[in-house]
Amino acid sequence: MFASLPYRVSASLEQKRDRATSVSLVVNVASECGFTEEHYRALQQLQRDLGPHHFNVLAFPCNQFGQQEPDSNKEIESFARRTYSVSFPMFSKVAVTGTGAHPAFKYLTQTSGKEPTWNFWKYLVAPDGKVVGAWDPTVSVEEIRPQITALVRKLILKKREDL
Repeated sequence: MFASLPYRVSASLEQKRDRATSVSLVVNVASECGFTEEHYRALQQLQRDLGPHHFNVLAFPCNQFGQQEPDSNKEIESFARRTYSVSFPMFSKVAVTGTGAHPAFKYLTQTSGKEPTWNFWKYLVAPDGKVVGAWDPTVSVEEIRPQITALVRKLILKKREDL
C-alpha cells in the first residue's frame, strides 16, 4: 500500500538523524522507462537480501522525466507488485526536481549536491539520515551493492554492540 507522503517521508528522514533505524536507498521510479525492468528487479532482490529490519528501498514514482509514470498511484503500485513482486515501500507520485519538488528530494539534492535528471536516481541514506551516495540510472544497483552492504553490516555491528 502506498505510504502517506506529506508527513511520513520527511518525518522519516528527520527521525533518522535522531536514532539509528535502518539504511535506505531512495529511488525515483517510473513504470515506462527503459531502466524499469533492470532496476525494479535489482531493487527487489536487494530488498529481499538485506531488508526489512536493517534496510529498505523507498520508491517514489515520478512523472517528470519523459512522462514515463502517467498512471495513478493505485495503478503504479499494482503494476510494481504484480510485475516485479516488490515488497518495499511505494510512496505516492511526487515531483523530485524544481520548485514543486517534495521536501525529501529537496533534502537529498541539497545534501548530496546531485539533482535527479532522469528516472531511477538512487540516494543511499545512512541510519543517521545523512546521504552517503547518489547515482544516476546508468549506474546499476549491483554496482553500488557493496556500499549498501557495508553500511548495513556497520549498522548490524553497532546494534550488536548496543545490546
